[in-house]
Amino acid sequence: MEKPKVFESPRSFFLFAAIMLLLLLLRLGWEYREYNAFIAKPFYFTFATVENAYRKTKGNRSYQVLKLRSDEGLHFYTTTHRTNDLSGTRIRLQIFPNEHISFTKYLGTFYVKSRLKQVLPKEISWKKTLMEHVAAQHRDSRLANFYQAIFFAHPLELSLRQKVSQLGISHLIALSGFHLGILWGMVYFMIYALYRPLQQRWFPYRFALLDVGAVTMLMLGAYVWFTGAPPSLVRAYVMLFIGWLMLIMGVEILSFEFLASVILLLPVLFPSLLVSLGFWFSVAGVFFIYLLLHYTKGWDSRVITLAVIPVGIFLFMLPVVHTVFPVTTPLQLFSPLLSLLFIPFYPAVMLLHLIGEGGLLDPVLSRLFEIHTSITEQYVPWWLGAGYIVLALWAVRSRKAFYALLGSAAVYGVYLFVLH
Repeated sequence: MEKPKVFESPRSFFLFAAIMLLLLLLRLGWEYREYNAFIAKPFYFTFATVENAYRKTKGNRSYQVLKLRSDEGLHFYTTTHRTNDLSGTRIRLQIFPNEHISFTKYLGTFYVKSRLKQVLPKEISWKKTLMEHVAAQHRDSRLANFYQAIFFAHPLELSLRQKVSQLGISHLIALSGFHLGILWGMVYFMIYALYRPLQQRWFPYRFALLDVGAVTMLMLGAYVWFTGAPPSLVRAYVMLFIGWLMLIMGVEILSFEFLASVILLLPVLFPSLLVSLGFWFSVAGVFFIYLLLHYTKGWDSRVITLAVIPVGIFLFMLPVVHTVFPVTTPLQLFSPLLSLLFIPFYPAVMLLHLIGEGGLLDPVLSRLFEIHTSITEQYVPWWLGAGYIVLALWAVRSRKAFYALLGSAAVYGVYLFVLH
């Protein structure tokens, strides 16, 4: 017996899509009104948290670039000539918006001139205490920064961010659906191991997916809040929550209709996703997973998990990523293997840090981050990238288009790593 689909007919899907688009237009209209009010005033006073700070030099002068999140929810960059490290601090500042800040930048992240008025004392929090506990287990500051990033969504230092890009593992560092999926598996099965004996003895009529899933979702929600609710993690949590609800209702979630409905819903909830590269890259990644599962039905699940998805996603994403990020190195060929290894690595290092042995794998990671490699830059022209996306959408309905898509991605991979 097949599971019911999310939508009974194409007509019901298009009706849902029309409603979502209407709501999105209304939401954007409201945001545009807020934007006009924002740029109309000559200045604002606000409090903000410094998410990242790094030094730059222009001529003989040195200054700090600050990435900030204001208490009103705005994300922006500004500069200051203060010499003390402001990373992680709370500041009060006066900002001077103007019409040079476009609406799309307002929705995402923009630059604005400012005058720093006050640096508040650093607050002692559970997150800061845990971050210091993690850092204390590592002699190498890069490794401390790496673990703070994958546990607490802490920004990476510039040098480490460049190395991660060269290795092709940026998706393993920025907290997203990949991490939340691993955490779901960990938390769900730990709670289920305790729940199952009680269920069998006292309440066999209860539904484990509902009870254990609800507790798991609450714990993951608390984790998202604890990390500061980065947009990528909030997005992943909403998708996971909707997927869990669909599973409870017995609806098929491995369908393109379900994926499309979530993609339509998310920008209504979070309009800034429309201008977020991370969002569209994650959409592309999930879409290609669905595409691979669609054309490998009946295959051995171990083959799909260990080979088809890691290698397939790596190949399919190459033309998409290179429309924006041109960095190419031979080390990126190991990205599928490193993605697989990350699945057991992530819960293992969590446990090691909990018992105070977080530095156990430092020698291996140090060698990984110290590997030197040749670097080239190759962009995919925007028109070619657009054609590739159209072919990918066509592949949903056509097996021939799917093979053409796979062939073009493979040819581009050979060009990047062999012929170039």
